[in-house]
Amino acid sequence: MEQHHRGGTTPVPGEFVHRADPADIIPTGWAQVEENRYSVSARWPASHPFFSPVAGDRHDPVLVAETIRQATMLVLHAELGVPVEDQFVMWELNYTADPGELAVDGPSSEIVAEISFPELDRRAGKVRGLRTSVLMTRDGRRVATGDSTARCTPGPAYRRMRGERMAALGRPVPLIPGVDPSLVGREDPKDVVLGPGDRPDRWQLRINTAHPTLFRRPNDHVPGMLLLEAARQAAMLATDSTAYLPAAMELSFSRYVELDSPCWIGAEVLSAPADPATTVRITGHQDGSRVFLCTLTSPSREPVAAGSCPTARSAG
Repeated sequence: MEQHHRGGTTPVPGEFVHRADPADIIPTGWAQVEENRYSVSARWPASHPFFSPVAGDRHDPVLVAETIRQATMLVLHAELGVPVEDQFVMWELNYTADPGELAVDGPSSEIVAEISFPELDRRAGKVRGLRTSVLMTRDGRRVATGDSTARCTPGPAYRRMRGERMAALGRPVPLIPGVDPSLVGREDPKDVVLGPGDRPDRWQLRINTAHPTLFRRPNDHVPGMLLLEAARQAAMLATDSTAYLPAAMELSFSRYVELDSPCWIGAEVLSAPADPATTVRITGHQDGSRVFLCTLTSPSREPVAAGSCPTARSAG
């Protein structure tokens, strides 16, 4: 089986994963295994200003989602001919991770993501839509599985589609007060993405366009990763537990979340107190319409290693 190795000791270009800071670039290399199937090597940071360990000694499961996103973009740009100027938007993103395989002090820090494309919508030879399937392993052991659907839109077509919304590109957004960082497992107030709401189970999305990770570049709408973090923080507030570990996630977007109108984040705990896992459904609404739906599931706390602090979360 012929393999085409790329990357390796050569750093993965930031424009291929839409990240400017080398510390935010997760993939370390890639290889084509067969048609529409690729292997992407990645390294999860043991410390990071934002994707820091959770529950004392576990890699942040949200790294699974970010790895899917970056690895998919890497293959699209590096192997499938998608220009870096195209707009890449994920509309669905799902994963299931094994909490026992997320230990920071595991045998290896390298993750291998096997990516295939069950669906590739090509128009005039160019990729426009896709469905991705991902298997992540660590030393041959399964860490997580996931899938996503996304669309690639040429820059000029995207600007025409967004019209006057493009005027929001780079425009500062008033920063509302945030909830207490300790309630959402954060130390730095800049990492808080929820502000007080109008009822106990609903909060307002807090948009900090100066955040170095969540707003990696000027954007005309709210990035999906910010909404995923909002869902995680809402789950912590809804369960009154900063040890909430989102080991499984189902996320779908209905439309873009705009920067200039309040977005309300609601949370509902679906599982009973005696259930071994805690499932929370989070919805985002803007201007009276639902903009995204996210379901997170956290396992019972028993698997957390003895001696770790289940409520601690370092912000770096």
